Amino acid sequence: MKISIIVAKATNNVIGKDNQLIWHIPADLKYFKKVTSNHTVIMGRKTHESIGKCLPNRVNIVISRNPDFQTFDGGILTNSITEAIEMAREKGEQEVFIIGGGKIYEEAMKIADKLYITEIHDQFVGDTFFPDILPSQWAEISRFEYPKSLTSPYAYSFVNYIRNK
Repeated sequence: MKISIIVAKATNNVIGKDNQLIWHIPADLKYFKKVTSNHTVIMGRKTHESIGKCLPNRVNIVISRNPDFQTFDGGILTNSITEAIEMAREKGEQEVFIIGGGKIYEEAMKIADKLYITEIHDQFVGDTFFPDILPSQWAEISRFEYPKSLTSPYAYSFVNYIRNK
């Protein structure tokens, strides 16, 4: 099973502030939906709470150390990324997606096979960051650039990486 990370991050690696995304780029939301639909998504409790519901057409696994935490309808609770990945494997997943937040991404970077990165070509003030993507560990395999537009106040790129062997 392939372990993939999907994230939108600024050039200074900011991914959020006060448990929210800082930008709104409709094309990125469509891309996220297209890539993750019909797959298992794994997220931390704060990400789950910020979304406010389980994502439709996906198995939603939520990681929390609090055994009393209640997921939104349809969510599956576990206490570790290892256990979450094993659950996805048992369901026969071909590719599982780690969707945040910051601490979960840090852990997942050690074991991920592929990165789906939306690079927002701007810098932001935030309190949650994505780890550095080191060229010694990751090889860029595709990049699609998009300029500022009426629907996006920021230029951005969809970039995919695979782990170096």
